[in-house]
Amino acid sequence: MTTNIRTATPADIPQILRFIRALGEYERLTHEIRATEQALHATLFGERRYAEVLLAHYESQPAAFALYFHNYSTFLARPGIYLEDLFVDPPYRGHGVGKALLQELARITVQRECGRLEWSALDWNRPAIDFYLRLGAVELSEWSLYRLTGEPLRRLASQ
Repeated sequence: MTTNIRTATPADIPQILRFIRALGEYERLTHEIRATEQALHATLFGERRYAEVLLAHYESQPAAFALYFHNYSTFLARPGIYLEDLFVDPPYRGHGVGKALLQELARITVQRECGRLEWSALDWNRPAIDFYLRLGAVELSEWSLYRLTGEPLRRLASQ
């Protein structure tokens, strides 16, 4: 069985959005999804590209995606890559598709001379956490994630 990984193109936007919606269902966060094809086109393929997407096909069928972007480590004085989302459709789990995506992302990270590849996982997603640990990832338990959005973000921006 073969898995092929490639960089997404604008023609892939409908499939990317399907993966995002499926990820939202899996993570029980569909109520937070605001993504549209137009917004994805503007932010992934517009004048300023904020993120990149890899698509995985298993036996020629769309099976998974990874959306990532650059961040920066002041301690390393080097860019890094942050994996925002990795989603494998349930029928393709256990076939090496997720690992193939992470291997390609690791190659990109090394090729671009980035200092690290980072991501987060929901604390209840034990299958994903165990998978990441088997790959050699280290849990950064001393860090907490914070977010400003909506009204708190606007309020801070207007002060």
